[in-house]
Amino acid sequence: MAGLKVAVQMDPLHSIDITGDSTFALMLEAQSRGHALWHYEVHHMWLNGARLLARVQPVTVQAVHGAHYQFGPETTVDLSEMDVVLMRQDPPFDMAYITATHLLEHIHPKTLVVNNPAAVRNAPEKLLVTHFPDLMPPTLISWDRGAIKEFRSLHQDIIVKPLFGNGGIGVFRIKPDDENLGSLLDMFFAASREPLMIQRYEPAVRLGDKRIILIDGEPLGAINRVPAAGDSRSNMHAGGRPEPTVLTDREREICAAIGPVLKEQGLLFTGIDVIGDYLTEINVTSPTGLQQVLRFDGVNLAAAIWEKIEEKKELLF
Repeated sequence: MAGLKVAVQMDPLHSIDITGDSTFALMLEAQSRGHALWHYEVHHMWLNGARLLARVQPVTVQAVHGAHYQFGPETTVDLSEMDVVLMRQDPPFDMAYITATHLLEHIHPKTLVVNNPAAVRNAPEKLLVTHFPDLMPPTLISWDRGAIKEFRSLHQDIIVKPLFGNGGIGVFRIKPDDENLGSLLDMFFAASREPLMIQRYEPAVRLGDKRIILIDGEPLGAINRVPAAGDSRSNMHAGGRPEPTVLTDREREICAAIGPVLKEQGLLFTGIDVIGDYLTEINVTSPTGLQQVLRFDGVNLAAAIWEKIEEKKELLF
């Protein structure tokens, strides 16, 4: 199809790791397909009446360390004049993030926002998953200290994490003999009014936490992330080691259960996390893993994402 005008709402380009960043992979693929790119950060966007505007810079990208992007002159555009907006800024999923989804609803779906901003707002990674309780490990979301302590008494070995965090930050394993739970709750609740997610610790995580990438509801790639020695977190931001993998029958069953819901909600690019036989998270904000799948399996998922975006734009024209 004819080249699209694509605005990328993301974190500063100078700060990314070009060997692992999925947004960068999407930008490279868009550029190779003849699409024009503009970059902006979320705080460079504003709503003036009914018009959603942003200060953007045209950008070209290349896979060259230290010279991976080049900006053109800054200008102000009406984002409704773009064909596509990639909403790819990293969490935390706070009120600023939520506000951005409300603003982007003013232009979606005429301007195709990926992922659907209303669905992103209603499906933060650690809450959407709770609609599939049969697929999850035992899980509690609560502010209530009594409920948390009862859950710990029942399951003994638990994981405590902020409900709207990312990248493994603030994730703690509390073993049966650990006396720090009370102090940990004090720390969390002093810093935030948000509830915590508590899950039963799954020993299978030592073998890896699998990231499965679904595109328009279909599982098209996966990597296994193995925790570093002495760490219970498998996130690559926290030192987890990616390795190649294949899907098990159970993982295909999980994808078949959730895929139609993701597709229906306009969550075109998602990454789910599976430990052993259990679904633990559904990542919808800025999922990662595209470059690792390409390196391990030779599968260009960025191309598959753009094929879906182009298909959807054809239907809108």
